[in-house]
Amino acid sequence: MTTSTSQLTTLFIVVALVCAFVPAFSVEEGEAKTLWDTCLLKITPKCALDIIGVVFGNGTITDACCHDLVEEGKVCHDTLIKYISDRPHLVANETQYLKKRDDLWTHCVSVTKTA
Repeated sequence: MTTSTSQLTTLFIVVALVCAFVPAFSVEEGEAKTLWDTCLLKITPKCALDIIGVVFGNGTITDACCHDLVEEGKVCHDTLIKYISDRPHLVANETQYLKKRDDLWTHCVSVTKTA
């Protein structure tokens, strides 16, 4: 159990670092700043990690984080997850990650409609 927890923690740290640096290297500087200003600042760091955990692992997400995700918007969610999944060490499973991204979005929209 400790090994699994340690691996999951390491995965979150790596993906969080990728999130921090990918926009700066994948898109033009002005576009990266726009993404940062309009997307990443709309959700809490914990919710961002939960979202990453759901898409790139076997994490779970709270209803509150779903509300934050929907508030962030589909374009932001899709774009940021796509940037992460395009990394060389993740691209082999990109189709799976994009499906999980879309499934998460559908789930969160349904959660916000029932609240």
